[in-house]
Amino acid sequence: MTAGSIKKELRKNANLAKAKVTRGFFKTGKGQYGEGDVFLGLTSKQTYVVAQKYKNAPLSCLDTLLKSKVHEDRVCALRVLVFQFQTGDETIRRKIYNFYLTNAKKVNSWDLVDLSADKIIGVYLVKKDKKILYKLAVSTNLWERRIAIVATFNFIKNNQFGDTLGLAKILLNDKHDLIHKAVGWMLREVGKRDREAEEKFLRKYYQQMPRTMLRYSIEKFPENLRQQYLTSKITIN
Repeated sequence: MTAGSIKKELRKNANLAKAKVTRGFFKTGKGQYGEGDVFLGLTSKQTYVVAQKYKNAPLSCLDTLLKSKVHEDRVCALRVLVFQFQTGDETIRRKIYNFYLTNAKKVNSWDLVDLSADKIIGVYLVKKDKKILYKLAVSTNLWERRIAIVATFNFIKNNQFGDTLGLAKILLNDKHDLIHKAVGWMLREVGKRDREAEEKFLRKYYQQMPRTMLRYSIEKFPENLRQQYLTSKITIN
């Protein structure tokens, strides 16, 4: 089993027309966050099927795939890592966790982060020290910062909100739209489980939050309450 065989399998389903559309969706133009990313035009299901077929691929093989400029190669590698993590014992999980962190800068698109961060980093850290996330949250690398906040989705699912809120505070003044969206998304997920916890955070910080972050975080609120936040008419206790 080699990286070459996985790449060959993925390229069987290449769709140039779809790849052209996808390049625009993932902002691959000069100076954009996905500059230089190459797409085959595969669907999510197609990469999933290949990942299942090669779910026992060694880390050396996955390392090669993560270094690829082809987006679907990296998607497939991360799907395999998630499979292996979910079925592995603690020793295997620790190895995959460390491998993921070492290669975090190669998890370099919002979809790559979102399909893997909470399932690997979040699950591994749920009952462990989480200081690594605070280090990632102040990284100069966009993707490491997104990994930090998205990893907490697993904590939220376990009704642990403190680290999500702590990291959200750190990321309040982040300059990138993809972080605004991720933080808003995680705050919204907190609110689905504990509206009071989310609103306590919002009442304190909503006026300094980027507009996109605020809109994402209050998306599920009743319309009258949404408008109060959007027009700065919330009473701060």
